[in-house]
Amino acid sequence: MQAQAVVFPQAHQVEFASVTVPDPNDDDIVVEVMQSWISNGTEGSYLRGERIAGDTAYRPGDPVPFPVVAGYQKVGRVSWVGANIRDVTPGEIVFAATGRIEGMFHGVGGQVSPSISNRESIWKLPAGPDPLAFAGMVLTQVGYNCGTRAVPRPGDGALVLGDGMVGHWAAQTLSLLGVRVMMLGRHADRLAKFPPAPTHFKVHEKEEDWPTVLAACFPEGLHILVDTVGSVTHLQAVLPFMVKHGQIVSAGFHGTDDRISLQDLRQRELSVHSVSGWTRARMDQTLRLITTGQLQTLPLITHRFPVRQVADAWNLIATRSEPVLGVILDWL
Repeated sequence: MQAQAVVFPQAHQVEFASVTVPDPNDDDIVVEVMQSWISNGTEGSYLRGERIAGDTAYRPGDPVPFPVVAGYQKVGRVSWVGANIRDVTPGEIVFAATGRIEGMFHGVGGQVSPSISNRESIWKLPAGPDPLAFAGMVLTQVGYNCGTRAVPRPGDGALVLGDGMVGHWAAQTLSLLGVRVMMLGRHADRLAKFPPAPTHFKVHEKEEDWPTVLAACFPEGLHILVDTVGSVTHLQAVLPFMVKHGQIVSAGFHGTDDRISLQDLRQRELSVHSVSGWTRARMDQTLRLITTGQLQTLPLITHRFPVRQVADAWNLIATRSEPVLGVILDWL
């Protein structure tokens, strides 16, 4: 059967095009997409041909990773359920991760409608909140994973490298757990979205002497470092501020430039956590926190485009011709 999708046919090209998807079977759910949320970082690296799967970086000699259907997160209305599905009914509003695709480099993709998905990729949404709040739930879950992975304790000091969406959700999660959080970023408009609070600090890397500010805010040292940008240079610069037995959470995509000295880590007995992907349990908890308003998503949305104008959306993300963070594609 035919569907419509956001397709990267080759590097730096974006199309809204017809694609072939398999006919649904008795274990499938068919979702008509209402909104999808672009993952600027992950999808951008796919668009540039920098990775061939998940967090696997492209290296010379690898197959060219095109064409692909972009993304992995959206909300929509169920239009059909297979005979083996007992707890989802047509008409319900759900979050859906990826659906199956034919004829692409990868056999699944997110931004496709209708989406032919299995039950494990579907979450029923509560009736109260705006469904749009859940449209980026996989990415929100990445931030939640970053914030909980180091098992923080109330009063700990944490630095979040990056003011993108994952950085914000990581900082929100750490704050919920009673951690004092500094966000280090390069965009005043994004930093402004980190809510003011006595335990929140934000530093503009280009306008402030961030090491001096960091030392003043956390004179006892940093317990947690969360890297959402994939910068070994920044990691090395922050290591001297880490306390003994401090913890590093790595979520940024480094590509092939990912070398860091283990000996430097050993001096303070630092631990490194590598986060990737999603699990059902983390997604369930993320859904609960969005539902209760403890994780805020809607304030991070800066732009909405009709899905047919997806090339314009990606041009804005790439050029940053105006301040941009969360970008929604409207499918209806």
